[in-house]
Amino acid sequence: MRHVDVHQHLWSAPFVEALRDRRTPPYLDGWTLHLAGEPPYEVDPLDHDVAVRAGQAEADGLDLALVSLSSPLGIEWLPAAEARPLLDAYHAGALTLPDPFGSWAAASVRDIDAGHLAEVLDEGFAGLQLPAAALADAAGYERCGPLLDLLDERGLPLFVHPGPASGLDVPSGGGGPAWWPALVPYVQQMHAAWFAFRAFGRPRHPRLRVCFALLAGLAPLHGERLAARGGGRGEVDPGAFVETSSYGPRAVDAAVRALGIDVIVHGTDRPYAGPTDLALGEAAHHAFRVTNPHRLLTGKEPTNAA
Repeated sequence: MRHVDVHQHLWSAPFVEALRDRRTPPYLDGWTLHLAGEPPYEVDPLDHDVAVRAGQAEADGLDLALVSLSSPLGIEWLPAAEARPLLDAYHAGALTLPDPFGSWAAASVRDIDAGHLAEVLDEGFAGLQLPAAALADAAGYERCGPLLDLLDERGLPLFVHPGPASGLDVPSGGGGPAWWPALVPYVQQMHAAWFAFRAFGRPRHPRLRVCFALLAGLAPLHGERLAARGGGRGEVDPGAFVETSSYGPRAVDAAVRALGIDVIVHGTDRPYAGPTDLALGEAAHHAFRVTNPHRLLTGKEPTNAA
């Protein structure tokens, strides 16, 4: 059985060059990242050194680390003429990464092209990542429907990731502290995406397996309020997973109490965060890293030979 981290970011050389070729956000000036709605960010080159990251994955005991395009970059929302070179560079570079890396595919949510996504998935990607804000309401599921229909047809999962932060998300009177996007708009986006999937996504895609980053912004902990407002009484969707990045024992323990242990998977968000000792015991450790990721990625229960 394989130990899996479903949430990492690693920029290949082709992707870095594609970002440096731009002069409007998102772009790289050397190793300074410029995004719309966020202050410039100094990227550590070692964070995207493939050999360094492979060593970290080995030290973490991983057999598979799934890399995704970081939605805070905003690439999925760019016009097709701008998005395609970046998406192509991301996909091409991701396919060159050595073991233990695998990758989520990415797609434009402004100009939907399921045919192109089909060609990308043919290359062996684990599934598709989409930004949470693209799946925050019924209109989002209507627009992205062709992409999700394709995942349905192929039995592949969806990974929902926060970002980007917009200018409307920052505090009035200034840009706010550096941690603001991660703690406010990103969490709000994941919260909305969790409930939008329940209301609009699951009825439309009854077989789709989906994983929400950062414990879905802790949205599952609002089950009692959901029940009080007529939204159901604690039904757990066995195909809706959450991953653990950026959270520790208290939050993950609360998520287990709300959802049970079978839909929680291990994710770190490397290089922005590392693995955390969740102090929940060996059985939970095995479930989060082995059993549940296998079910998310394949739709099947693992066997000893998996």
